[in-house]
Amino acid sequence: MQALSRWLPPSKPVRRPFELIYAADECPPRGALGLLALQHAATVLALIAHVLAAAKIAGLSLPQTHSIVAMTLLGMAMGTALQAWGGRWGSGTLLVFQPDPMMITVAGAAIASYGLGSLVQVSLIAAGVTLCVGPLMRHLRALFPPTVVGTVVCMGGLGLVEPAMRNALGIHETAPVAGNLQTLQIDGISALISGATLASIVVLSVWGGRRFKLLGVLAGLLMGLLIAALSDRLLGLEWLHSAPWLALPQPIAPSFNLGPEIIFAIVLIATLNQLDNIGCLIVMDKTDNADWRRADMQMVGRGIRANGASDFVSGLFGSFPTAPSSANIALVHATGSSSRYIGLACAALLLLVALSPLLTMALTLIPQAVLGAISLYAAAYLIVSGIEMIATRALDSRGIFMVGLSLCAGLATMLMPGLSQGLPDGLAMLAGDGFVVTGVCVMGLNLLFRLGTRLRASCELDPRLGPISHQLTAFVERQGGAWGARMDIVRRAALAALEASEAIQAAGGGRLLVIRGSFDEFNFDLELLHEGEPLRVGAAAEPGDGSAGNAAAVPLDLDALMNSDEDDVDIESQLDAAMARVSGVLMRHLADKLSSASLGAGQAVLRLHFDH
Repeated sequence: MQALSRWLPPSKPVRRPFELIYAADECPPRGALGLLALQHAATVLALIAHVLAAAKIAGLSLPQTHSIVAMTLLGMAMGTALQAWGGRWGSGTLLVFQPDPMMITVAGAAIASYGLGSLVQVSLIAAGVTLCVGPLMRHLRALFPPTVVGTVVCMGGLGLVEPAMRNALGIHETAPVAGNLQTLQIDGISALISGATLASIVVLSVWGGRRFKLLGVLAGLLMGLLIAALSDRLLGLEWLHSAPWLALPQPIAPSFNLGPEIIFAIVLIATLNQLDNIGCLIVMDKTDNADWRRADMQMVGRGIRANGASDFVSGLFGSFPTAPSSANIALVHATGSSSRYIGLACAALLLLVALSPLLTMALTLIPQAVLGAISLYAAAYLIVSGIEMIATRALDSRGIFMVGLSLCAGLATMLMPGLSQGLPDGLAMLAGDGFVVTGVCVMGLNLLFRLGTRLRASCELDPRLGPISHQLTAFVERQGGAWGARMDIVRRAALAALEASEAIQAAGGGRLLVIRGSFDEFNFDLELLHEGEPLRVGAAAEPGDGSAGNAAAVPLDLDALMNSDEDDVDIESQLDAAMARVSGVLMRHLADKLSSASLGAGQAVLRLHFDH
């Protein structure tokens, strides 16, 4: 792997997060690399259950299911390798691909109604939508702020909870008897398997230290399989006896006969899936960059393009559509390792499994309880990650309603599945999915609430309305929430405005007249209009000029000043001058750019710029 460093496209320079053991461009030692790649491969191979679920809906035979599994593994390997490689066709991050869980219902329905060959058309349509969205990402930043993406990521985690708990606890429903309500029964053995699996992951991830932290998910998977074997829950081992070790997968003959309602459902789901795609790419970008501020939409576009390209090529041969694996992102967090060399090694393992019928058959034997435990871990990580992304932005009433109502709509759909009854089949399939409903609502409300939101605002400052400092702080916080600016920028801007007010007053300027603000996703700017001469904001100050220059330019000897016997020493004026210089230093520390200019007629303006 070290030899690949000369060929890998360079990634953007970022500051390495201290909590990472192996950062994106760092190649782990061979032993650690093998263990980490094996964990990622084992985690995503367990998620091949999504293909098995679609095959069950479609009523496919075992050979047909095996063909889809093998071709899907090839697509997963290709997508993972492209993402890790980077360049023009990848994000350069450790992003492992899984069978797309959002496509289970629609793909199963398509295969059941139009035959196995229709899966090719499903995958190609999904890939086409993805390839069309990728080049547009740099122009769609306003449509996908962190609040929108965070809401979708959070809902993605919430959507995993119910199926994960059913699999983890082996829940099955009992028929109502004598008028009693239907009840849920928990399988004790399944609960034991999933509990041991999840406990192993959590214990090693939290208390395992640097070395054992890398083994958390793999140890949990092995623990679950061991308990399942001891409790006779590993079924179907006899299927493996006749399976060869190596063989080329059989492609699926395509057919292009899908009805318009299925095509519409595929296009809509594939479009909304890009929100999840964006969320996963942003989470990985945030993981790799200690100074992360906003989404790198060019990187996101390259990552989406890689997803579309791998799905298009593998889809021609019958692969199931793929998507980034949330469970593997949780594994990156658990192991503290985001090296893209791990992604390349994981892709090689996936390719090896795809070429081995024995191994692909073995994937169907992983107990549901083990899959449920891994899904619960991924759900916890996604919920918290989504909340963190939402919390990075200041929220006013618009933002609160946008996030809250969207989550309410998605949860209502999940908790009351009968809401979509009575709709046409194509719409019922979409309206019954909480993830889809949340995505549609949050995007629609984001566009709606942007109407009437001015990206420029001003406020006249009047001492009769209260202290000027309170008016400055209220303006910055109010507009920061309305614009959805980052919380840390809003705090800095409010402090800088207060220090600017102090500096203007200490320098002998007149009263503050107006504060103005403007915002886009890259810049947050404030202007303070005041009476008097422009405030000096240079790097140095002349002695006694009362400017907001460099505090170190005129050092204040407090000991000599207090012990002086001269009557003409104006202690108060010298202290005021020193405090003015301190305000200037604080302003330059808080703002990224600082300038001042005269407006004529005895007025001046102080401009504070903050990179967003």
